[in-house]
Parts: sequence; C-alpha cells; structure tokens
Amino acid sequence: MNVLLISPGYPADMPEFTRGLSEAGATVIGVGDQHSGALPELVRRHLAAYIHVPSLWDEQAVAERLRQELSGRSLDRIECLWEPGIMLAAQLREIFSVPGMRPDQARCFRDKEAMKKRLDEAGIRTPRHFAADSAAACWEAAEQVGFPIIIKPIAGAGSADTYRINNRDELRTALGQLRHVPLVSVEEFVEGEEYTFDTITQDGKILYYNVAWYRPRPLIARSNEWISPQVIALRDVTDEALADGLCMGEAVIAAMDFETGFTHMEWYRKADGEVVFGEIGARPPGAHQVDQMKFACDFDVFRAWGSAVADKDFDFDVSRLYNVATIYKRAQGHGRIRHIEGLDALQEAFGQHVVWNTLLGVGNRRRDWRQTLVSDGFIMLRHPELADTLAMADRVGSELQIYAS
Repeated sequence: MNVLLISPGYPADMPEFTRGLSEAGATVIGVGDQHSGALPELVRRHLAAYIHVPSLWDEQAVAERLRQELSGRSLDRIECLWEPGIMLAAQLREIFSVPGMRPDQARCFRDKEAMKKRLDEAGIRTPRHFAADSAAACWEAAEQVGFPIIIKPIAGAGSADTYRINNRDELRTALGQLRHVPLVSVEEFVEGEEYTFDTITQDGKILYYNVAWYRPRPLIARSNEWISPQVIALRDVTDEALADGLCMGEAVIAAMDFETGFTHMEWYRKADGEVVFGEIGARPPGAHQVDQMKFACDFDVFRAWGSAVADKDFDFDVSRLYNVATIYKRAQGHGRIRHIEGLDALQEAFGQHVVWNTLLGVGNRRRDWRQTLVSDGFIMLRHPELADTLAMADRVGSELQIYAS
C-alpha cells in the first residue's frame, strides 16, 4: 500500500507515526514544507520518498508537485494527523481519487458549528451554540444562550483563543482580544469534569480507545499561569461514571461517518451525571497524549494506527495496565531557567514510576506557556492505582518548581 503522509516530521510526535505506518507494511511517501535535511532521522529512515513543497497551504501547487514527483505511481491512501492539514488531505484525496474523507466531511470536523449541527441532528447532546461573525452577532448569541458562555474559534484547535465569559463586561473585553478571529462559536458553558475519548478506527469500527481526564479543565489551565496542568490516561475505562460518555463517543463516531484513522474527542460530565459533547478532531490528541496511551497499555499505539490505515488485522494486545499522569510545568519568572527545586526529592520518592522527564534544563530559555501546553517540559508517571497516581501527580504539581530570570 502506498500512503502519502502530509508533514511527516511535524508536529513532535509525527516521526513516531511515520515509523508506525512504515513498520505496519506501508510504503510511506512524505510531503511537507520542511527541507529534507531538517527531517528527524527517524522520519528519513522510514520514508520511501519525500517531496518538498514551498508551502502546504497552496492546494493546487501541492497537487501539481505531487503529479510531477509521483511519476504515475498510484496512491492508496492520503493521511494527515496535524489539525491545519486535515482539509488539505481531504482535497488531495478528491483530486487523486483516493479513498477517505472528502472536503465536505472534513469541514464538519474543522468547523465547530457545522460539527455541532450534525450531532444535534443525530440527537447527541451538545452545548447550545451559535456562529457569530461580528461583535453584534456575539452580543445577540450571548443574549440567547445566557451567561456564562464560551467563545471559541470555529476552526480552532485545543483551547487557543477560547474564553469563558461570565458577564457583559467580560464579553466586551474578550471581543477586543478576538478581533483577529473572523468567525467564532458562542456556546453554553457546561459546568463539569472534562474527559477525552480517543479512538483508532478501521472502516468505522473502533479497534482501540482511550479515556483521559483533564485536571483542571484546559480552559482553566490556559487562563492561570501558576497551574501545573495534568492529563490522566485512565486505566479503568469500565468505571460506571464513564459509561454514558463512552456511549456518546461511539455515537459521535457513527454520526460523523468517520471510517479509518485516529480521532480525539472531548466531552463533559456534569455533577448530575449528564454527559455533553465538546468537540471532535479527525486526528490524535497533542501534547504527547498518544505516548500516554503507549505507557498505559505497554503497546505500540503508533504502529497500531499504522496497521489500521494499512488495512491490516489489529493483532495488538491492549491490556490496560496503568493510569498514566502527565504533569506540565511552567517556570516562574521570565528569561532563562536558573533553578529547579524539588526534583531530586521527588525522584527519590517515586522515581520508579516516572516514565518520561522532558523538563527544560538550567540555561534554557523558558517557553511561552500560552502557546504550548507542554510549556517548560513535563513529568510523565504511571501506577496501577488511580489514587496513587493522583497523589504523585499532585506532589509534582506542588513541590516541583522551576525558576527563570
């Protein structure tokens, strides 16, 4: 099977997906705007060919370059796991008559308003919502939904440019900060815990799924620099408290007619037990949450995805062995990392449970926490018992401090 993979070297986990697809038996042809010399070695090792284009955002130019470089070689699939490239992949499938998601379907994954309308029609509970393309439309939608509300970009990813608005004064302020966003969704704010439902599917059948718990909700974490956000991949996905959310997730996959690949859905569970849809992407989650899945089950989730795409049998043993917590850290201060406090004591206390440490070292310039959830690095740890996992995660959150100046 010849698979065209868009942007095989970026974002950070794409090299592993490239490897997984190749090891599943596919002939992987990459296309991207990175020069070949800038590709990670893991990517270069698993590509049969790489086609460099000046820009991935000129669909016709990309298509023409592919025609020239492929020299008549047929494509069996075209894949993209990066949110901005989802539409490009759909357009190229149509141009080259390759099976998979077409532009109209892909648009429902990218356009949050179209997404929710489709699920409304399927009887799935979504927040009350309106699209707005002006300040006046936002005011009108806010009056219809009622405060508190959420405003987010129609075609956004993650929680960037997303605001909780409690009153008219906050709406006035938020509108000033959203002038660069042409179209937004104004939604009911749903109070509750937030979870994910992440799937690998093949021909519409869910082969593997993961449930992660956000502590706290991403919108809160994005609004407060002092917070060390946590994402917990849950071992016990049979917990009765999750059952309705999982059923809803399966219904969303069916309603969106998603066939083969990775999806990432977010949903809420209210205090009264009601579950409410958040949003779904036709891609995996970011911020190394796929690595969480790997460490939770001790299996090669990247190759599992590759097998689904390459139309192979899913012969992976998915034994849910651990809860896995990722704690993202943000330095205090600005400039370069000068001191890390508490790491040695925490390592001594439960280092055997730590599976990954990506903290920036002393001397590195700290990152902009508003632009990346990974921030100044993370600690990833695991334990079979959820209570122990949470206790360790909370200690990392409170006792590990990074200082910059």
